[in-house]
Amino acid sequence: MMLTDFCHERGFPIYEIYADDGYSGLNFNRPAFTKLLEDIDSGKVNLVITKELGRLGRAYIQTGYYTDVYFTRKRVRYIAVNDGIDTNREDNDIAPFKNILNDMYAKDLSRKV
Repeated sequence: MMLTDFCHERGFPIYEIYADDGYSGLNFNRPAFTKLLEDIDSGKVNLVITKELGRLGRAYIQTGYYTDVYFTRKRVRYIAVNDGIDTNREDNDIAPFKNILNDMYAKDLSRKV
């Protein structure tokens, strides 16, 4: 609901809501994530918004690939609301460090479980 409100307040139309409940963010073979990539490839999506960077993914190398390479090549804007990341801005220097911490958190949690 928070992200829906965020979009409505800023006039961003919502094409689809992609949710991979029950899947680890270390896994990029999630059904909804795969569908998102298909929709980006077919030109249906040009903006991806998540609550935080860790919701996109927790494996720092792959998450960095999507935010820094894939989305850029596809001309897709990415916003992580709570982390203050917006690829339309230049001040996203913290993103790689957040990716590393998200990866470490997921691995630590897995060990504890």
